[in-house]
Amino acid sequence: MNYHFDQTLNRRATDSIKWDVKSNELPMWIADMDFPTAPEIVTAMQEKVRTGIFGYEEIPVDYFHAVANWYAQEHHFQIPTDWMLFAMGVMPATSSIIRHVTNVADNVLVQAPVYNMFWRTIESNGRHVVSNDLRYDPDTLTYSIDFADLAEKLADPATTLMILCNPHNPIGKVWSRNELMQIAKLCLDNHVTLLSDEIHGDLTLAGHDYIPINSLPPHLIQHTIATIAPSKTFNLAGLHASTVVIPNPTLRATIARGLSIEWLAEPNLLSVPGTIAAYTHGGDWLHALKGHVQANIDFTTQYLAENIPAIKVVPSEATYLLWLDCRALTHDSTKFARLLREKCGLVLSAGADYGAPGRDFLRMNVACPRVLLVDGLKRLKDGVPH
Repeated sequence: MNYHFDQTLNRRATDSIKWDVKSNELPMWIADMDFPTAPEIVTAMQEKVRTGIFGYEEIPVDYFHAVANWYAQEHHFQIPTDWMLFAMGVMPATSSIIRHVTNVADNVLVQAPVYNMFWRTIESNGRHVVSNDLRYDPDTLTYSIDFADLAEKLADPATTLMILCNPHNPIGKVWSRNELMQIAKLCLDNHVTLLSDEIHGDLTLAGHDYIPINSLPPHLIQHTIATIAPSKTFNLAGLHASTVVIPNPTLRATIARGLSIEWLAEPNLLSVPGTIAAYTHGGDWLHALKGHVQANIDFTTQYLAENIPAIKVVPSEATYLLWLDCRALTHDSTKFARLLREKCGLVLSAGADYGAPGRDFLRMNVACPRVLLVDGLKRLKDGVPH
């Protein structure tokens, strides 16, 4: 089936955060794809709207079965449905989890460069960010975990929560089972709760598959929480639907209570039918999407090698977000991103937004029709100092 991934849609003046830009600007920053979602999802939501009745909603058992079956099909792990809770988005759930498993002034550990909203929600909740910075090898353009540093920081009694990003945004890294087991064991030994943000888990690229944290051996997951959602996979962020997976019943009850008293467990009109349709009928669309994204990544990598060799693409194993090594051009990505926007109207994410280790990088969203990608790459070429 042709899903029209190269069809250009006008998203200006549609209340889109991504496209709230000047008329001459091209946004390639926030993790929002410029494709219509799977037609089966649209149909399911249209059928819901046609009822004309928009009362209070609850989560049916079919929702959790759809999540479980999807994970069995796509990731070879059947999540028990009684491990699952509904939440109105991964970041609302993350913020609530921080409030209910840590105390004010505790340390929450992340691995920079990492999703900038982790920093914001940790600090806005009165906790301190501690970073186990990822090690970067500029020769191989690869990242690894500094486990000695991780062990030291988890051993600090003030550190009570670690937020893991798997697959990792923005570097596109899929952590191996061995790496995940080491992380889980260190957290367990130091009585640190492990929250794994797995929102990009469905967007692994050819030759890669991510390992859900809850698929590790039972003795290593009693202190773990995973957050998953169809939002990045199917471009459904506006549905505000996610699933929180918690094997330990005591920890699950704590989180369930937090989500409930903060009114974060109430679905909106389309959350349930949209999610069920995505996980039940969206497989073919997703597989076609990943082929298009991989082609765009390959095109971008070749274009930069031929036209802007000073910018290197960090090889991505997942997501449609490319992490661009700009060390040969700048050590101030904030200034560089501002220059690109002012000079040629290209809107990219500054790597510094993801922590100090990202100061030499830019993040580019390539989930768009090829014509927009070509436009963006040409603007980047024009904006690079000669």
